[in-house]
Amino acid sequence: CGWGSLLIEAAKNYKVKGLGITLSEEQYKKFKSRIEEENLQDYLDVKLMDYRELEKSGLSFDRVVSVGMLEHVGRPNYDLFMRNVSKVLKKEGIFVLHYISGLVESEGDAWMRKYIFPGGVIPSLREIVSLSADYKFYTTDIESLRTHYMKTLLKWAENFENNIDTVREMFDERFVRMWTMYLYSCAACFNTGVIDLHQIVFTNGVNNSNPLTRDYLYR
Repeated sequence: CGWGSLLIEAAKNYKVKGLGITLSEEQYKKFKSRIEEENLQDYLDVKLMDYRELEKSGLSFDRVVSVGMLEHVGRPNYDLFMRNVSKVLKKEGIFVLHYISGLVESEGDAWMRKYIFPGGVIPSLREIVSLSADYKFYTTDIESLRTHYMKTLLKWAENFENNIDTVREMFDERFVRMWTMYLYSCAACFNTGVIDLHQIVFTNGVNNSNPLTRDYLYR
């Protein structure tokens, strides 16, 4: 769930009741405090929890949303990831999977794996859609946000440079150079199509009750 922004916005604007899970103690503590600050205790909660614990948790949800998580589980664990989602998603429930993707299967950039995202790997669109069928996840929508994310990275780079003095108080020049390279090289990769950003909407089994347009994504 990261720092909780998605769930907080969903609760404030749509009265969604939700649970976030994270492995980060810092994110857990911050999200917990934000829930109290926003007075959303009746709507939201967060657990310090591994996604691999979901299948034995006894939890059950109408919706499951994963943003920027799949890239970090590793190719051997895609099946495990899907199985855990399937165990907690109700029949006809909606699963939104948002992740950085590649056109073909690869191990990714060696520099990025070593210095920025150790253990990370970018899934292709086709391998995830293919695997989803094993769990009776029906693909109802696929959207590419590649050019959107290119602009996002450039904004991150701008914010980074505008706060470079503060950054240098926290990190050394080696970090500054690597993070600058990471932000701009990733923006270039999205711009040229080396990598993409896909958002897939699945339903757990057949669901004929959803509206015929994308309106249901924003409810």
